[in-house]
Amino acid sequence: MKTAAVTGKHTKTVIRELEEAMTRGNAHSSFEYAVKDIPQELLDKTPADLPYSIWQLVEHIRITQWDILDFCRNPKYKKMTWPDDYWPREKGPAHKNDFKKSVDQIIADRKAFVGLLEKAGEEELYTPLPHGDGQNLFREALLIIDHNSYHIGEVIVIRRLLHNWK
Repeated sequence: MKTAAVTGKHTKTVIRELEEAMTRGNAHSSFEYAVKDIPQELLDKTPADLPYSIWQLVEHIRITQWDILDFCRNPKYKKMTWPDDYWPREKGPAHKNDFKKSVDQIIADRKAFVGLLEKAGEEELYTPLPHGDGQNLFREALLIIDHNSYHIGEVIVIRRLLHNWK
């Protein structure tokens, strides 16, 4: 009985740490801080020798995170094509409110993924997803953390190059 209580506490701690790494950034900037107060006119700018704009990076984060979420909760998941399905072609948003919609969707999908983690018991956290090839929720959480922090850093670099970072 004592082992089950310790195991349950361990799982809650792991989930809490994963959630904090996704939301706070810990050693890295949080997503919310990195995209805060970006002027609309900078969203489509691509500094010299860099391939992406802030818009493209944020959309890439949104698309990829959604794909990971869909993979984890959808047994009929359909694999997307790399890189075409993961990167927007347009340098900037089509409409003024598209950036806010993208940011809000990233936050909502992140919350939904954390909900999957919280709903999973210890077994489900580490058990391979039946429709995958060895992936489990824990691994996919690490993938979101790693992927997003990498591209959040790129957003900050572009903001610095555009003289829009404190």
